[in-house]
Amino acid sequence: MHQHENYKELIWALAKTDFKLRYHGSVLGYLWALLKPLLTFAVLNFVFSSVFNPRGTGADTYSLQLLVSLMMFYFFSEGTTAGMSSLLAKSQLVTKIYVPRWTIILASTINATLIFLMNLIVIAFFFAVKGFMPSIPAILMFLIFSVFIYIIVLSFALITAPLYVKFRDLAMIWEVLLMIIMYASPIIYPLTTLPAQYHQIILLNPLAFIIHFTKESLINNHFATPSQYAIFILIVMASFVLSIFSYRKFIPKVAEEI
Repeated sequence: MHQHENYKELIWALAKTDFKLRYHGSVLGYLWALLKPLLTFAVLNFVFSSVFNPRGTGADTYSLQLLVSLMMFYFFSEGTTAGMSSLLAKSQLVTKIYVPRWTIILASTINATLIFLMNLIVIAFFFAVKGFMPSIPAILMFLIFSVFIYIIVLSFALITAPLYVKFRDLAMIWEVLLMIIMYASPIIYPLTTLPAQYHQIILLNPLAFIIHFTKESLINNHFATPSQYAIFILIVMASFVLSIFSYRKFIPKVAEEI
């Protein structure tokens, strides 16, 4: 039990250090954590609101859907990127003293979670300004989906962090893939704009599933079917189990490859 407490303190200390270092020396500091997604939202909302929400079609919910989608995508994007580079970024900890490697990976993903929690305030503010109140089940589903994004982020980090030490090209590859994932997920556009036969294929992507049904539940109070939830949970949990096996396989050689 005592060891678990030590691990908790270590992870929290690493996460706080990461968070402070990231914005150290910048004039706006922590505000950058909010500004990046907000500026993207402002540009995309200006460009696409008239395309996907023509005037005269009722309540303007496109901006709310876009904001929620972007915040969730940025959580995924920041978390996976930080998680992948975590061991290399903390190479001195890996090579000089013994620290359980998973604590470094976990701390880097918690850093992204702290930023996401700050962004939740922005989401709540925008919903309040629009005077739009989602149902309680929809809000609960949003929070549950946020936990699932974290599980996906952690799974990705456990697989890629040990591999990134050896294969530095992964950063460039992931940057391109993130852009593809962003446009392949119903973030900027609603899923209904795509042909119906592609919907089930797109929803096999856990992030696309989360984003689509978060928007559907918060705005339209429409939820996935039990079988859709079952397939989604199966994919996410199978990925998590795979990530643990992958981590155990590749982590022993990390110190010598750094």
